[in-house]
Amino acid sequence: MISTSGIRGIVGAGLDPAVAVQYAAAFGTYLRKGRVIIGRDTRPSGQMLKMAVIAGLRGVGIGVIDVGIVPTPTVQLAVTGLSAAGGVCLTASHNPAEWNALKFFNRKGEFIDKSDLRKIGWILQSRKFGFKDFRSLGGLQTDNSWLEKHVNDILKLKVINRRAVKSARLKVVVDAVNGAGSIALPLLLERLGLEIVRLNCDNDGNFVHKPEPVAANLKMLSAAVKKFRADIGMACDPDADRLALVDENGRPLGEELTLALAVRFILSKRRGNVVVNLSTSRVTQDVASQMGARTYYTSVGEANVIAGLKKHKAIIGGEGNGGVIYPVSHYGRDALVGAAAMAALVAESKKSLSELAGTLPIYYNIKLKAPLPRGFEKKIARLEKAAKESFDHLKIDRRDGLRFDFSRGWFQVRKSNTEPIYRLIIESDSDKLSNVIKGEITKILK
Repeated sequence: MISTSGIRGIVGAGLDPAVAVQYAAAFGTYLRKGRVIIGRDTRPSGQMLKMAVIAGLRGVGIGVIDVGIVPTPTVQLAVTGLSAAGGVCLTASHNPAEWNALKFFNRKGEFIDKSDLRKIGWILQSRKFGFKDFRSLGGLQTDNSWLEKHVNDILKLKVINRRAVKSARLKVVVDAVNGAGSIALPLLLERLGLEIVRLNCDNDGNFVHKPEPVAANLKMLSAAVKKFRADIGMACDPDADRLALVDENGRPLGEELTLALAVRFILSKRRGNVVVNLSTSRVTQDVASQMGARTYYTSVGEANVIAGLKKHKAIIGGEGNGGVIYPVSHYGRDALVGAAAMAALVAESKKSLSELAGTLPIYYNIKLKAPLPRGFEKKIARLEKAAKESFDHLKIDRRDGLRFDFSRGWFQVRKSNTEPIYRLIIESDSDKLSNVIKGEITKILK
C-alpha cells in the first residue's frame, strides 16, 4: 500500500528490509542533504526495519537522528525542533502487529504530499540512488529527549488550564495497547495532576486486543473504568495519533466524538474555522455551527486535512477517527493534544464526560470495511445510479471515493489508503434508516 500516509505492508509478505532500504535511499536521494529524524512504535518488526532505513539514509549521505520509541507526532515535532530535512516514523498506526510502514515527513514535520511521493517513486523505479563512497556516508546520533519535550510543549498550551485540571482531581484509565503511547500519554496526564490507572502500557508491542481504538476493541478499557470508578477512559492506537474515549459509566463514546468535543473546547476559547475530512461525522460540523464557526471538508488523509487547515486559516481540525489536529501545537494528529483538551474540558465544565457527550447532536453511524470485490468500479457505478433513484436533492462529492449527502444524513464508499479494502460509512438521524441503507449498499457491493 503506497500513499502519502506511508509505505505500508505485511512484514515478510511485501514489506521487508530490502524494500525499506530502497525507499529510505530514495527518500534520502530526494532530500539531497541534511539530517532525518527516525522514530518507531513498539511492533516486533520495528527495530529490524529501523536498521534498514538508517542504512538506506546513511548510504546516500543523509545524517540520521534516532529518537527511539515515540508517538508519530513526537517525530514530527523533532523534525522542526532540530531543523531536520525530514523524518521517518516506522508504524502501521491502527493496523495489526504483522503490518508495518514507513511514514515520511517533510522539513515542516508534515506528511509528504503526492508530488513528493511521485518523485521518490521515480528515483526508486529508475534506480538512480545517490549512494556515496565511504568518506561521505551520513552519521548517526541518538536523542531520547523528544518525548519529554513533546509533553512539555503541550503543558505550555494556553488553552489548557492546568490549575483547573489539577483541582478537578480526575481519575483516568489509559489503554495504550502497549504501543508508543505507553509512556507518553500517562506521563502527560500525570503532569497535569490526574490520577492514572495504566492498562496495556508496557511499551512492548504486545497488542493484547485489536489495536484500532474503535468501540468494539475497548472492552478491557470499559471494564477497567467501571472497576476503578474512573472519570474517563482514554485509548490510543499504537503510534498515538488517534484518541478514543470511554465515559465514567464504561460506555465507549466512539472515536467520532473525540474530535467533536475537542472542536467544542477550542472554539470556546477562540473563534475561527474548522477543517475535517469527508469521512467525519456531521456532529462536528453541527458543534462548529452552534458556536458560529464554519466547517470545511477535505479528502481523507492527514496531509489533505493539513492543507485545508492552512488554506482556510482554521484553528482546529482533524479526522473523525479520533485524530485531533491543533495547529498551535503542530500540524499533525496528536492523541496527547486530544487527551489534554479532554481533561481540560471535563475539569472546566464541571460536568461528567457522559453529560458532555449527551449535549451533542445524535446521529446513527455505521462504519464497515470489507475486501475489495471484483468489478468494484462497476459496482460503484450501480450504487451511484441506485442512490440517485432513491434520494431527492442528493449531493455527490467525488473528491474521495463517493460521498452522498441527503436531507437526513450521508454515506460514503471509498478505497482505503492503508489496507486493501473499501470503507463504508453511513450516518443518519435514524438507526433504522442507517441499517436499511447499509443493507442496500452491501447487496450491491458484495
